[in-house]
Amino acid sequence: MTPGLISIIIPCYNQGIYLKETIQSALASTYRPLEILLINDGSTDNSLELAQELETQHPEVRVIDQANGGVTKARNAGIAAAQGEYILPVDGDDLIAATYIEQGLAILSSRPEVKVVYCQAEKFTETTRKPWKLKPFSLQQLAKDNMIFVSALFRKTDALAVDGFSEDMQLGREDWEFWIKLLKNGGEVVQLPLVGFYYRLTPNSKRKKTGGTDFKKARIAYLNTKHADFFERELNGPLRIQRSWSKPYNTLLKLFGKL
Repeated sequence: MTPGLISIIIPCYNQGIYLKETIQSALASTYRPLEILLINDGSTDNSLELAQELETQHPEVRVIDQANGGVTKARNAGIAAAQGEYILPVDGDDLIAATYIEQGLAILSSRPEVKVVYCQAEKFTETTRKPWKLKPFSLQQLAKDNMIFVSALFRKTDALAVDGFSEDMQLGREDWEFWIKLLKNGGEVVQLPLVGFYYRLTPNSKRKKTGGTDFKKARIAYLNTKHADFFERELNGPLRIQRSWSKPYNTLLKLFGKL
């Protein structure tokens, strides 16, 4: 592991149309040293060819080609191969601002009590751009919903300590479960006063595909099974489908001896 090095982990599945723009935004970073690990997750478009072309053009880009296993396996493969002390996941169609890493690592490298640094963000399409309104971080709020997108900075050692992203979670919002694992037993979070991340809205995004009621129910059941201690502490019982009502509902059930 190289001290001070940031490893940007970019999983890619059939995102060839956006891949060059994503890599260029990472290369435009004002921070050095950096490496960019591009994990081709069994793409069936021209993503691998484009990735290999970018690898020959830029010495900071390294390509890992693997059979399709999903985004959590791809991110974990990148984390395992990373030579950097710090990690920043960026999906294969998203963008980062040039100063994001520099400003984030100024905090992460000087404050050991901080585990995660993220920023303000925008959602965009080819023709529109709008602020991504995120709730302030707290553990109790994290128990009800996620306010930290996946493109946040953290230490490789902290990720390895919780076994990275959970590969058995294929229900969407894998980053939410990762932040719960990483933060439930301690560690501070800092949000930079900077728009440093740009989330691309596409018709086929996983966020849209996994937004239905069945996915929500299965996701909540998974989280309750895996992190019952966390929800008990923060919500006085399990996370409910009506997430914002979880704590008052659990408290009422306990008051009447029904939980």
